[in-house]
Amino acid sequence: MASKTPIVRSITVESVSSNVAGVCEQILLELQANKFSEEDVFAVHLSLQEAFLNALKHGNKMDSAKEIRIDYSVGLDRIEILMTDEGEGFDPESVPDPRSGENLYRIEGRGLFLIRSYMDVVEFNERGNRVRMVRYKEKPALEESSGQIRA
Repeated sequence: MASKTPIVRSITVESVSSNVAGVCEQILLELQANKFSEEDVFAVHLSLQEAFLNALKHGNKMDSAKEIRIDYSVGLDRIEILMTDEGEGFDPESVPDPRSGENLYRIEGRGLFLIRSYMDVVEFNERGNRVRMVRYKEKPALEESSGQIRA
C-alpha cells in the first residue's frame, strides 16, 4: 500500500560489492509499494548499482574498512537518494564523455553517463564524494523559453 507521507531511511554498509544487492532490494521494494512504474524501478535500480560501485571502487578504493551511506526518501511523486563514500572525492566535470571519439572503447565514465541518463536530477557535493539523485514519477516540464525545469 502506498504511503501518504514520504518514507525516509538511512543505510550504512561496508564497502563490499555484495552489499549492493541488499541496498537495492530494500529501496526497490519501497518504490514498488508506492506504485512506481517498472521503468522507474529499472532506472533507479541501474543508477543505484552504478553509484554504489563508483563509491566502492573510485571513492573508497575497495577498502572494506570504509563505509558507504545511503540516505533516501520515497514519496508518492519521487525518490531522492544521497550516496556518500569516505573517499577524497572527484570532479564530475572532468569525467570524459564515453560517447565521443577516443573514449568509445574505454570503460571509464559509463556509470556516470548512465546515472545522468536515467535520473532526473544528478548533483554532487563540492568535495565530490556525495551524489544526489532524484527520479520523478511525472517528469517535470521544460519551460520552452529558458530550457529550465519547472518543478
